[in-house]
Amino acid sequence: MKCSQSNFIQQLHSACINVCENCVDRHAKHPMYRNKVALFFEGEDGERRSVTYLQLHDAVSRFANALKSLGLRRGDVVCVYMQNLIETYVVLLACLRIGVLYNTVFAGFSAEALRERIVRCGARAVICSNGSLRRGRVLRLKDTVDQALQGVDTVEHVIVYRRLPDLDTPMTPGRDLDFQSLLASASPDCPPEVLEANEPGFLIFTSGTTGRPKGIVHAGGGFLLGTYAYTKFQLDLRPEDVYWNTADIGWLTSHIFVLVGGLALGTTTLLYEGALDWPKAGRLYEMIERYRVNKLFSAPTAYRMMMKHGEDVARQYDLSSLELLVSVGEPFNPEAWHWVRRVVGGDVAVINNTWGQTETGGTPLALLPGAVPMKPGSCGVPFFGHDLAVVDEEGREVPDGVPGYLVIRRPFPSLARDVYGDRNLYLNAYFSRMPGLYFTGDSAVRDADGHFWVLGRVDDVINVSGHRISTMEMESSLIQHPAVVEAAVVGEPDEVKGQVPVAFVTLERGWEPGTDLEEELKARVVADIGSFARPARVYFVEAMPKTRSGKILRRMLREILQTGEVKGDVTGLEDWEVVERLLQDLRERAPGSE
Repeated sequence: MKCSQSNFIQQLHSACINVCENCVDRHAKHPMYRNKVALFFEGEDGERRSVTYLQLHDAVSRFANALKSLGLRRGDVVCVYMQNLIETYVVLLACLRIGVLYNTVFAGFSAEALRERIVRCGARAVICSNGSLRRGRVLRLKDTVDQALQGVDTVEHVIVYRRLPDLDTPMTPGRDLDFQSLLASASPDCPPEVLEANEPGFLIFTSGTTGRPKGIVHAGGGFLLGTYAYTKFQLDLRPEDVYWNTADIGWLTSHIFVLVGGLALGTTTLLYEGALDWPKAGRLYEMIERYRVNKLFSAPTAYRMMMKHGEDVARQYDLSSLELLVSVGEPFNPEAWHWVRRVVGGDVAVINNTWGQTETGGTPLALLPGAVPMKPGSCGVPFFGHDLAVVDEEGREVPDGVPGYLVIRRPFPSLARDVYGDRNLYLNAYFSRMPGLYFTGDSAVRDADGHFWVLGRVDDVINVSGHRISTMEMESSLIQHPAVVEAAVVGEPDEVKGQVPVAFVTLERGWEPGTDLEEELKARVVADIGSFARPARVYFVEAMPKTRSGKILRRMLREILQTGEVKGDVTGLEDWEVVERLLQDLRERAPGSE
């Protein structure tokens, strides 16, 4: 079924609703919830704190009044450059309370990436931590903010939360303000604004996996309605649960399933600052055991990390509380799926591998735990009221089992409403390729049972001597080998064949890279797909360049392979050191380097 472009975008009815009121006030006023822990926090350094719904209500109201005292009003934009902290959630909820649009920026981003987002959204204020901890290192976030604001004249205030009290933090008089002082001096009485459901609630920039990041706008009321439903039915989230979503607040998953969906359901959620395997490989398991987490949400990258550290590490901890393991971000390869369910989930926990995008504001494809059978690698079925299909170039639905383009045929409440400041880009990026349909940019196949299997981005296709090969198909073949933890395949120009595939793989512990293993992996791809798909080379690497959401930056791998350097957009990159090691490794392996 198709509808016109204008009808597709306008098929939501208006209503008034406040996101913060539904996530905080309802529970703070309820005798059974007001003294219930809303958020646990644990820092990488071992600091532990918690806040009840009543305490959260007080802090959010105070900070909302503090923002108003600075002249910030409904429709203004602020940038939030903070890690996973209780105070970060206070900031975001306060913005939602009074209609100020927030834009969260991943706290690992550079000054250049932060400046681009500040300028493009015209932020009037920046709210940041003075520092953060990552793998034992101190990241000086306020210093990065100061660098980013050089030459920027739209920002009137910088509000600084002193996460690290002993860290020397220069403050610019007249511009910089102390978070705690503002909170202490503000009134706790701040009625929530009456906001129309389709009003912009916040914006978040895409990670830039395929080009320049776009400022995606989500409607407050629509996002609340959609995320409440996703969280309730796909996670079966209940008030008695202790729930941990490991995503950074710079990734939309945290906004969907914690900030809005989780709090709206009155659950208790764990926030963690730092790396999941620091200072020891079992840190993630240790926290599951300490807080008796029964529902864990993470990325396939994290689950593969667990597998990489081995079964012996997991066996040191009591993980019997786990009932549900949820995944989103990249395809969850079957080998890791089975390992995680057996070792981490004790062959009892349900695994829900989902699919969503920054633009969808949720996970339109997922299982309903206990109601829809699990299939390793599948992204499940369309959620209630969601109409997704696999189509050909003309937008015609293809038969089950045939790969095609994944599209959305009807809008739903949490779907992105705009690209900030660029309506034409929004229309062209998502609705122009197949009029009447939302084009996701992903390829997929649906099986006879109605399960969807997302294969990857449609531009991740290599044309080898006239054969169009999905890189995801080759990656799936490589991952089936017991030595391989992760694989990424990209195309390299070739004078004879047009393109040839080149593979990058990370290995399981105990396996050593070498010519024999490289030939074995090439032979596996040939056996699974055909001789035309044989990789020209296999590079064994310690880690892949990834976005903060765990997606491998194949665009960056192509650039490194073809030019020996990185000149394109790097604002979505989580760890620049990974790229530096990769560049060094490829230089050492280049002909004539010895």
